Amino acid sequence: MAAAIARLWPDAQFAAGPAVENGFYYDVELEHRISPADFDKIEAEMRRLVENDLPFQKIEVTRANATDCAKRGRLAALGDRPVPSKYKLDILDGISGGVAVSLYQCGDFIDLCSGPHVERTGVIEAFKLTGVASAFYKGDESSPQLQRIYGTAFPRKADLDAYFAMLEESKKRDHRKLGRDLELFLLDDLTGPGLVLWQPKGAIIRQELQNFISEELRLQGYDQVFTPHIGNLQLFRTSGHFPYYQESQYPPLVEREVLSRLAREGCSCADLSNRLKEGTVEGFLLKPMNCPMHIRIFASRPRSYRELPVRLAEFGTVYRWEQSGELNGMTRVRGFTQDDAHIFAAEDQLAGELLACLKLVQKVFTTLGMKDYRIRIGLRDPHSDKYAGSPENWSRAENALREAAATLAFSHAEEIGEAAFYGPKIDFVIRDVIGRSWQLGTVQVDYNLPERFDLLYAGADGAKHRPVMIHRAPFGSMERFCGMLIEHYGGAFPVWLAPEQARILPITDAQTSWAREVCRRLFDQGIRVTVDEKNDKIGGKIRNAQLEKIPYMLIVGAREMSGRQVALRTRAGGDEGAVGVDALVSRILAEIRSRQ
Repeated sequence: MAAAIARLWPDAQFAAGPAVENGFYYDVELEHRISPADFDKIEAEMRRLVENDLPFQKIEVTRANATDCAKRGRLAALGDRPVPSKYKLDILDGISGGVAVSLYQCGDFIDLCSGPHVERTGVIEAFKLTGVASAFYKGDESSPQLQRIYGTAFPRKADLDAYFAMLEESKKRDHRKLGRDLELFLLDDLTGPGLVLWQPKGAIIRQELQNFISEELRLQGYDQVFTPHIGNLQLFRTSGHFPYYQESQYPPLVEREVLSRLAREGCSCADLSNRLKEGTVEGFLLKPMNCPMHIRIFASRPRSYRELPVRLAEFGTVYRWEQSGELNGMTRVRGFTQDDAHIFAAEDQLAGELLACLKLVQKVFTTLGMKDYRIRIGLRDPHSDKYAGSPENWSRAENALREAAATLAFSHAEEIGEAAFYGPKIDFVIRDVIGRSWQLGTVQVDYNLPERFDLLYAGADGAKHRPVMIHRAPFGSMERFCGMLIEHYGGAFPVWLAPEQARILPITDAQTSWAREVCRRLFDQGIRVTVDEKNDKIGGKIRNAQLEKIPYMLIVGAREMSGRQVALRTRAGGDEGAVGVDALVSRILAEIRSRQ
């Protein structure tokens, strides 16, 4: 794609062009504004390169040689040109001098790339440009704004067609559309962007999920706690959340008296921000995480080894400042509730507790029919300074996660730089029914926050020992998880999660009394049921129930009323004939209890 663009617009300056899931993109600086109207022209040039069956040749050079090529305008361009390849020079500046640099050449186009590549362009049968957007260089708003051109490629045309069929299906399943159509949740400008209003039907789904996980937590010996939505800034200074992650948090709240005094002193906004960072001014913070408050509960009295592990759980709402352009329905929000828990354990209890956490996440996914997932171990990047704690603590925590992951019957991959700032983590990445990936459940090992808060317990030897912390959230964010579930099921939830599990449809007003009696019998058994008493023909009532994805439709006519029965129609199977009310109740309850 880059070679084709360089042929069409020789003044193009290319920055980075990585492969991403389901495709690739390339950032380019170009005076011409590329639009979808240009895609046919670019694809035609790409097709010529494919038809020429050009080889991809790897060339390893020193950084000095690569820099010389970039200065001559030779990288990501066609031949030498008088203008240096400025973005390639910047990328090369970030590479250590002693490291070999790999280039790939395809025809007369040479570019920086770590590879690997296919052997020749001729093996690429199907490709398509999919979009164009603006992007700041390296994501920095103070840097130049580039054009980001997206595309995808597959070995066979059938694969490409299947991919675009999946995209069409994903549009139908978009949780923002289904959430609005099914009245599950609301995103309201007056309430504020990224802040979800759960409507009654969506609240039922959320509550059922909370009930499910709460049952499991009770069986595993967790204690439920509740903590406030804001906390003293000093709490988050101690944890490290402030000021190191200040950019992803809402600004601190400062008491009125303090603000008045600072205003009289002529304190500017910049001065106030600096004083808050330095700790010379105190305030409060909308909590970005629940863990510091759970730590304070653990530290509220002396602890003995006899009461470990201490397991504290909370459906705790936290707040993050996301850029407005990154907000996306329920899957990227500014206020969200985590099914959060923190375990304070002795070192010799760590392996058993980790395994229990991982099995809990697996049970959640199995119950919800999500069998296609992978496990990712997020490790610290030893070259980054964003991580808290000693290398020794990190090594112990990472090894503990590796050993726990090895006990599961799933392969796992390690990814450098994906750890939380206080510890490594295991993430569960789910692939949904149409092939998209979602990062959901997480389990983290933390030696650092117990150290930062000086947590101790009395051991069997009478000495003081420091506990290890486990952070775990099987759902992660309730908002994100429910957004994913809406799309995974296409809004057609299993019966135990369905906001409305059954709807009774009387054919005429003459059957309304029997419909109400059936409704009362189902309702008394805990089934979520309504009667459609609208003045509508039965075909319209069935159509509405089907559009609203009601699992059970119970049609009541004169014959059903005289036989004290209902005509059963299911969302997936269609008409099933007449059935007695007691048998129907038993069937629905069995499906609810089994969480099929």
